[in-house]
Amino acid sequence: MYVSHLSLLDFRSYASADVMLEPGVNAFVGRNGRGKTNLVEAIGYVATLGSHRVSTDAPLIRSGADRAVVRTRVVRGDRASTVELEITQGKANRARINRGQAVRARDVLGLLRTVLFAPEDLSLVKGEPDGRRRFMDQLLVLMMPRVSGVLSDYERVLRQRSALLKSARASRRAGGSARAESAAAAELATLDVWDARLAELGAEILSLRVQLVDALRPAVAAAYEQVSDADAHAEITYRSSLAALATDHPPELSTGPGDNFSDVGHLRGLLLEALVTARPQELERGVSLVGPHRDDLVLRLGGLPAKGYASHGESWSFALALRLASFRLLGGDPQNSADSPAFWDPDLGTDADPVLILDDVFAELDVRRRQRLADLVLPARQVLVTAAVPEDIPATLDGVRFHVEPGTVTRD
Repeated sequence: MYVSHLSLLDFRSYASADVMLEPGVNAFVGRNGRGKTNLVEAIGYVATLGSHRVSTDAPLIRSGADRAVVRTRVVRGDRASTVELEITQGKANRARINRGQAVRARDVLGLLRTVLFAPEDLSLVKGEPDGRRRFMDQLLVLMMPRVSGVLSDYERVLRQRSALLKSARASRRAGGSARAESAAAAELATLDVWDARLAELGAEILSLRVQLVDALRPAVAAAYEQVSDADAHAEITYRSSLAALATDHPPELSTGPGDNFSDVGHLRGLLLEALVTARPQELERGVSLVGPHRDDLVLRLGGLPAKGYASHGESWSFALALRLASFRLLGGDPQNSADSPAFWDPDLGTDADPVLILDDVFAELDVRRRQRLADLVLPARQVLVTAAVPEDIPATLDGVRFHVEPGTVTRD
């Protein structure tokens, strides 16, 4: 697939912009602060409904405007679709497909798939677990758009349950009166209901993440070797919060022969058991201690944790390997692979290669890693590159060039 047209209205620094794109390499060149990243950020937003730079939508709307509009033309095989997103301050975002009636924003998920490399990716290795959880969940949504609803439902249940834990904690500390004891008993009964729902949704997320990590593992190892040409072996595993509360469960879950960690029913039972065990601690602290929101993707290099042990260059290679592995997983053909994850969207096999976005990445790499990365992404159907100077882009990535100045984009 590829994006043939991008149109912006009041998005970031652009009052308006219209850019015609081509298959192959499209490079946006301009000095820092001119708006290069805003262009590829808009394309990434259509694919994921999120920005790789900010956690909320408000900064995406141009100062002084009350809404922003991003419109893309996505070509896949012999079909083309227009996908439009309207980002509104303080209101639910709206979407249109082929200029039809307005639909929920998440209904456009899956129409465009992107894999984005950016300087922020270094936090996948050096940062906190929330960034790695987000990496897994965004990839799952790209592979199976319905997962977006499961994740949203889980977050809603988690908020409700956490609020109830805080309320129960306050009631228990108040104590003494019959009224306070009655309120505490009612809250505990309600907590049982939320436990069941959290375990149901959490088990599905946990199962999908474990399967995803198993599918990614060989691709990450191969990509790291290609990018770094190093002797150290890159490995990823999944660490669950179940391990902290039930010692007979391994801290890192995988779907190997004879285990049940991809079975949702089995995981639901494990989560319910762990929630019972954690109940006293949760009531004391007023927070939810068990579930996918407490898990982590563990990265190891040469048997040692990458975080804290890997050099800066090794950390960059690991981050690139995670993105390259994602691209290969999304671009594969599940219909011709017996080893494909069971959750894979069967429609991925049709012109499925995602659009690759390299946002100011080459400036962060040494010459050797630049060339290796360029060689690995060149076969992609479409590659979008941003760079401050043309010299940052390896010569092998020859294609269409755009010059970017504040508010304007011109084709060279």
